[in-house]
Amino acid sequence: MKQNTPPSPSDIDQATQPSLGQYVASLKTSRDKVSDREAFLERCQLKYHPPSVAGLPMVGLGGSCGKPAFVLPFVTRFDREIVDRLEGVAERFDMYVEYGAYPHLKLTGSGQEIAAIQDWTNSTLIFLRPSYSNKEELLTAIWGALKGSADEQENREEAS
Repeated sequence: MKQNTPPSPSDIDQATQPSLGQYVASLKTSRDKVSDREAFLERCQLKYHPPSVAGLPMVGLGGSCGKPAFVLPFVTRFDREIVDRLEGVAERFDMYVEYGAYPHLKLTGSGQEIAAIQDWTNSTLIFLRPSYSNKEELLTAIWGALKGSADEQENREEAS
């Protein structure tokens, strides 16, 4: 997974896959079936063939939020420059950024959370609301905004 350049949304053919929302819904179950081991095993098979959005494969669901997660092909380290770029992305999509343990992009009017970015020691994950209509464009824009930190870190490592 060495691709560090986000593809354009038009380069990605998603017509043959279920929508992201349909895929996420297929992984969940009703309260009366949470003890059904066979149904769980059937749903597990779906997890082994996840969809991609903006060229990034879905890697899981958020534990509390249930949003699909996508792993970037690099590790992000937040600094003021990266945060400035992320806030620029938020503004372009009529959103703002809330900072908790990690940044959350929320719609300006309603405050609805659309995306969250987790910067771990070994990976960077983006959680994305599946029903958001511009998800490919937003994910591509976030990827581009965060990419600078990976390039800068690589340059520092090469210099040392």
